[in-house]
Amino acid sequence: MPAKFSFDALKKAVKASEIDTVIVALIDMQGRLQGKRFHAAHFVASAWEETHCCNYLLATDLEMETVPGYEASSWERGYGDYVMKPDMETLRLIPWVPGTALVLCDLLDHHGTPVPHAPRSMLKSQIARAKALGFDVMMATELEFFLFEESYPELFDAGYPDPTPVARHNIDYSILGNARTEPALRDMRNALYHAGIPVECSKGEAERGQEELNVKYAAGLETADMHVLVKQCAKEIAQQHGYSATFMAKYHTDKAGSSSHVHQSLWKGGKNAFHDADAPHGMSDLMRHFLGGQLKYARDITYFLAPYTNSYKRFCEGLFAPTKAVWSLDNRTAGFRICGEGTKSVRVECRIGGSDLNPYLACAALLAAGLAGIEGEIDPGPEAGGDLYKAGDVVDVPKSLPEAADALQASDMLRAAFGDQVMAHYTHAARWEIREQNRVVTDWERARGFERA
Repeated sequence: MPAKFSFDALKKAVKASEIDTVIVALIDMQGRLQGKRFHAAHFVASAWEETHCCNYLLATDLEMETVPGYEASSWERGYGDYVMKPDMETLRLIPWVPGTALVLCDLLDHHGTPVPHAPRSMLKSQIARAKALGFDVMMATELEFFLFEESYPELFDAGYPDPTPVARHNIDYSILGNARTEPALRDMRNALYHAGIPVECSKGEAERGQEELNVKYAAGLETADMHVLVKQCAKEIAQQHGYSATFMAKYHTDKAGSSSHVHQSLWKGGKNAFHDADAPHGMSDLMRHFLGGQLKYARDITYFLAPYTNSYKRFCEGLFAPTKAVWSLDNRTAGFRICGEGTKSVRVECRIGGSDLNPYLACAALLAAGLAGIEGEIDPGPEAGGDLYKAGDVVDVPKSLPEAADALQASDMLRAAFGDQVMAHYTHAARWEIREQNRVVTDWERARGFERA
C-alpha cells in the first residue's frame, strides 16, 4: 500500500507541478473537516508550520450556527483565533481530487497549549493516559451509509423528499446487487488505498441502498483520522458519480439505521494485552476490567456515541442497533460484543454508536470508560445471551438525547478524564441540540394534527 506523503516528497511534487493544492483541515465538533485550501507553493514555503482559524469552529452546530453560551468562544470574547498546527504525520495525497494533498491539524491557543475541547486533543489525552499505564491503543471503526440516486443539490432544492436508494431491494452481501454501484464503490476503495488508508472491503448492507466500508485496525488516533477521511471520500466520490451519500443515524422512519461500530484493544510489547490463552474466552483480566468500565459508564458516554436527536431513532428492536448496555460473545443484539473469542485478535466491539458520531469523541469517551474500568478493576459480570432486546433487569442505552445529556452532565468519570471546561462545552452542545429540535414543527406533527387536532 502506498505510504503517506513525506514533506520532502511533497516539496518535490510541488516543484514538478504535480501537486498544486494542499488542504489544511481541523476536525470540528461534528467530526467534519474544516479549514483552507492552500496553494501548494505557499504551504511548503511557510504554512506547513501553522495557520489560523476563527475559534467559533468549535462552537457551532450542524448548520454552522454561531451558538451562544459557550465559555470558550462567544461574542463577549470576540471570537478570536486558534492556531491550526499541521500534524505532518498525517500528510497524504488525496487521489480523488487532482493535484491535491491534505494534512490534518491540532488546535492550539496562542501560547501553544492544545485546545482542551478540540476533538483531536481529547482523544490524544486518553491515548496518553493509556500510554502512561504502559499500553498502546488499537482501534477500528466500521462505517455504514446510504447511497441515493439524486445529487445533494437536487435533494436540497426539493426540501429533502424521500430520496431514491440506489438499490431497489435488500442487497446485503449480494455481489450481483452491488454491481450497479460498483463503479462508485470501486473508486472509493482505490482512492482510499492510494491515500494510504488500508481499506479492506466494501459490501452491501441490510437495507436498500445501504453500504459499508471497512478499514484495517490501527493506532487509536490514526483510526479516527482515517474515519473522517473515509466519510469525506465517500461523499465526494458519491458526488462525482451524481449520487448523494448520507451518514445520518436514521434517515427514514421505516428504514434501518446506519452504525459505526468501534473495535478496541490495548497492546503491550507488540502483543494484544486483551488476550490470555488460559482464561475463559481468551479474555485477560485487563480486558475484563476494560469491558467492565465501558459497561458501568455506558450511559455516561452515550452522548459521544449518539450526539443528535436523530441518533436515538436508530435504537429500535429488531434492526440490529442495540438497546441494552450488556456484553455477549458473538451476539449482535448486545451493546458490547466480544469478537475473536479465544484468539490473539480478541477485542471489544462497541455497537452503540451510529454513523453520525465524531470518531475522536467516541473513541476518547470509550477509552476514558475502559481505562476507568482498569484503574477500578471493575468486573463486567457474566456474559448475557439470547435475544437481548427482551432482556430485563439490565442497563438500557439512553432512549433520547435529553436522557443522554443528563447522564453526560452527571458523569464524575468523564469530568475526571476531560475536566470541567470540556464537560461544560459538550453539555452545552447537547442542550442546544435539544432546544433546536424542540422548537421545530415536523412534517409528522403537521400530518398528524393539521385537521384532527
